[in-house]
Amino acid sequence: MHLTPAMQDFILHWGEMGSKWGVNRSVAQIHALLHLAPEPMAADEICEALNLARSNVSTGLKELQGWKLVSTSRDLGDRRDKFHSIRDMFDLAHVVIEGRRNREFAPTIAALERVAQEADSDKTPPHIRARMSETLQTMQMFDKWYMDIARLPRSVQMAALKLGGRIARFLPKSD
Repeated sequence: MHLTPAMQDFILHWGEMGSKWGVNRSVAQIHALLHLAPEPMAADEICEALNLARSNVSTGLKELQGWKLVSTSRDLGDRRDKFHSIRDMFDLAHVVIEGRRNREFAPTIAALERVAQEADSDKTPPHIRARMSETLQTMQMFDKWYMDIARLPRSVQMAALKLGGRIARFLPKSD
């Protein structure tokens, strides 16, 4: 696959952002390439396009498959797996957000619940317990909000996104 300068910049930037998101730079670059690619690509084609070692590409593809960002397919008569990213940006954003919720946000809520329960039975000062409780309640509120929104039909989610900040017109005014 021939990469234009703009495509190279996109892939390089995605790799830079990946490292800021806690993802290996090459993994993010593989994802960016597959996101841009018009057709599924074999691992050797990915190696060639990004000038990465086969082992690096194999590891990165396994990681991306584990996150459900990349799937495989095969062509008749070709023994190689072909890899492709989620094509729909809304679906891609949903998979990323849901994955981060499951890996980061939900375990933090569970840990805060355990800590709050422990603080109730040890000698944690009341003002510290109150702070812990406020943290837990706020995170639970955001999580419940996200889960409620995630259950809505896509068309409703899209309408809410397009409405954006204008939704404030329908809410009570703050003091």
